[in-house]
Amino acid sequence: MLEKLGEVLRKATDKIANAIFLDKNLVDSIIKDLQRALIEADVNVILVKELSDKIRKSAFDERIKDIEKKEHIIKLLHDELVSILGEYKPLILKKEKGEQNRIMFLGLYGAGKTTTVAKLGNYFAKRGYKPVLLGLDVHRPAAAEQLKQLAEKNKIPCIVDLNEKNPVKIIKKYEKQLKEYNLILVDTAGRHTLDKSLIDEIKSINKEINPTETILVLPADIGQAAKKQAKEFQEAVNISGVIITRMDSTARGGGALTACAETKAPVYFITTGEKINDIEEFNPKSFLSRLLGMGDLETLIEKIKSVTGEAEISKAQKKIQQEGKLSLEDVIEQVRSMSSLGGFEKIKGMIPGFSNIGNKLPENILENQEAKIAKWEHIIKSMTPEEKENPELLERQTSRIARVAQGAGVHTSDIRALLKQYKLLNEMVKSGVGADGLDMSKGLSQKQMQKLAKKFGKIKKVRF
Repeated sequence: MLEKLGEVLRKATDKIANAIFLDKNLVDSIIKDLQRALIEADVNVILVKELSDKIRKSAFDERIKDIEKKEHIIKLLHDELVSILGEYKPLILKKEKGEQNRIMFLGLYGAGKTTTVAKLGNYFAKRGYKPVLLGLDVHRPAAAEQLKQLAEKNKIPCIVDLNEKNPVKIIKKYEKQLKEYNLILVDTAGRHTLDKSLIDEIKSINKEINPTETILVLPADIGQAAKKQAKEFQEAVNISGVIITRMDSTARGGGALTACAETKAPVYFITTGEKINDIEEFNPKSFLSRLLGMGDLETLIEKIKSVTGEAEISKAQKKIQQEGKLSLEDVIEQVRSMSSLGGFEKIKGMIPGFSNIGNKLPENILENQEAKIAKWEHIIKSMTPEEKENPELLERQTSRIARVAQGAGVHTSDIRALLKQYKLLNEMVKSGVGADGLDMSKGLSQKQMQKLAKKFGKIKKVRF
């Protein structure tokens, strides 16, 4: 996600921080690199020029001392980039008994509206809401079927009517059933352009649904054209926010983000892949922190909640507090969850200190684990209760490893791989356990993550 921009920003801040003097040549070099990276990320040229002028002015401001000047420029760069990314405005839903949230999704063809509806349904289901997906796209062939399949696959309630071609009639037909849910996510039809027929249809649905939020879904690859679309939809149907899709597949995401900020349309979420959990809340400060290689633990914790749910996290947290370590079964679940997050490549940028250290780890270290997980489950079934409780016994007695391998029908290297994963994840737990245990709602501290990152940096090879 905007990796080249992130790399240039990190190098720019390092150059400023490490410079003995901020002379004209150094400042011009840094500004040129920034300009090139921001323009390649499709950020508006006018915004790029404004940022460049502010950095140049601060660098040669005689009123600021040289030592303070470096800190001042780095802070200015950070603040200005946060500013052009827009204001942080989370999507806040009502959760009181008897209150209902109704979110209507709008967008043109190809924006990824239907999959986004399913992703958000899964996202809020994991956070204690009772969502239902309502399919009102009666024009696009197989739209209702696609929504239904996504809902069934991820166990989310869904209401579609494959025979009815009038969205208002569908709403009225299932009005009583919809009252059973506290979150209704409405998938509406798109068009190639925002024409009169689409506006009329949206308004008629709006009148029946009376949405608490109206969200525009935009693909990141439209870049600065997002500004025109957001403005048109804002004027026609008064959108309350935006979700930007496909942020993982384009360098133009910077254009879409900054364009929405210019129209004062807050970006609630971004999607970063095709999997159901590839959606995250958009917080400009956290997003920039990740680009600068400083990590983003808040988003990582939220992604973990998307995979496991708050109830499961609470259960794991209590167990860690009581026992101080993960069991072998817990290790398998953790690896399975990591695969659901999209693997190590997708999350390493969220962990402070891992942006560069992560490159030293074997490629695809946590991806494609299902085959390994199946082997590991067979291995655990072949262990004695004592070995399950204390896997360290296997390391001390190689005869035990040979016996378990024979019983599970696997190679001894598969058992050693499981034991390595067991030790690795328990190192993470120990790094985060204090007097009160691991607080997963807060994540690990910066110091703890740096300590853990050093341990990862020492690993030369891990066999999986």
